[in-house]
Amino acid sequence: MSAAVLRDIRQVRFAALPPLALYVHLPWCMKKCPYCDFNSHERQDDLPFARYISALVRDLEAMLPSVWGRRLHSVFIGGGTPSLFPAAQIDALLSGIRARLPLEPGAEITLEANPGTAEATRFRGYRDAGVNRLSLGVQSFDDSMLKALGRIHCADEARRAIAMAMEIFGNVNIDLMYGLPGQTLAMARADVEEGAGFGTPHYSAYQLTIEPNTVFFSQPPKLPGHDAAADMQVMAEQTLAAAGFEHYETSAFAKPGRRCRHNLNYWEFGDYLGIGAGAHGKLSFADRVTRHEQIKQPRDYLKGVTSIEDRVISPRELPFEFMLNALRLIEGFDVDLFSARAGLQTTTIEPGLRAAEGRGLIERSLRRIRPTERGQRFLNELQQLFLPGS
Repeated sequence: MSAAVLRDIRQVRFAALPPLALYVHLPWCMKKCPYCDFNSHERQDDLPFARYISALVRDLEAMLPSVWGRRLHSVFIGGGTPSLFPAAQIDALLSGIRARLPLEPGAEITLEANPGTAEATRFRGYRDAGVNRLSLGVQSFDDSMLKALGRIHCADEARRAIAMAMEIFGNVNIDLMYGLPGQTLAMARADVEEGAGFGTPHYSAYQLTIEPNTVFFSQPPKLPGHDAAADMQVMAEQTLAAAGFEHYETSAFAKPGRRCRHNLNYWEFGDYLGIGAGAHGKLSFADRVTRHEQIKQPRDYLKGVTSIEDRVISPRELPFEFMLNALRLIEGFDVDLFSARAGLQTTTIEPGLRAAEGRGLIERSLRRIRPTERGQRFLNELQQLFLPGS
């Protein structure tokens, strides 16, 4: 690394702080899916709903000195399966949040839900509590694929849940997966086409990957080969484009004006508080960027064990951290966004940009940097060019 670049990364300075979001983790689910590597825990008996909501509010309150004077841009309630929580508890959670941090007018408030019958009956209560966006973990409309994935809902329940969510919320995302055990291109196409036909304004389509510490990692199923999965990805992109969706992030598609504001904040290297067992967060200050992580086990979290890590991201790491997010955006990012969000001069990323450009992974102008189609397909290779020491 040149002396000039080293000089540029000695200090982090921000002209203004980025938008602030809140992620809330509700860690329980009815059954742990064999592909899931999230911090989720199977429900064993009655869940301590009220105690957990109180712990979340306590957690948020402890973080308030770090965000005085700032407003929440969005709230995302993820899991686990948040729709296991009764609507009254979600109402208590959102009331507790509003009492401690102001929300921007029209703030996006998302809740993840399973499309099972029991959860779907709660949709109207969530809407009354203030949730204005629902994200449904459908994954497939093929019962044999749902069984292979260990899902506990069936395809018809998913169809009914989408119809109910559209009636109550309108602002709905559906998650679908491809590259599933035994899946063919025709089967994947049927899933994508059916999903696109419900009229939801947002769609997430992503490939099943085998992650460490999952059942599928220790007992791997037979998945479609690399070329077959790539064909499914291209098919999904083309099918959704024909249905009027804009492909704006690696696995995210939206109708015009309906992109997920909360997730865009992640990809544009905005700030977010993370509360709940295993939640992560990132905060910017006048001269530094920090990350925090909560204790993973719900039982410890309920006992009041708070953040297990609160560290400053070194200036040498910031270029990679920024690029890890921003290069997922299909349209890329404004050059000025790097300085605004990482607090560094753009000269710090110039060596990586030159290497990426030489490999055909990015294209850039004076104002914008974006991944090429090759860069989108080989995203890991592109991102790694910005690792410290690369």
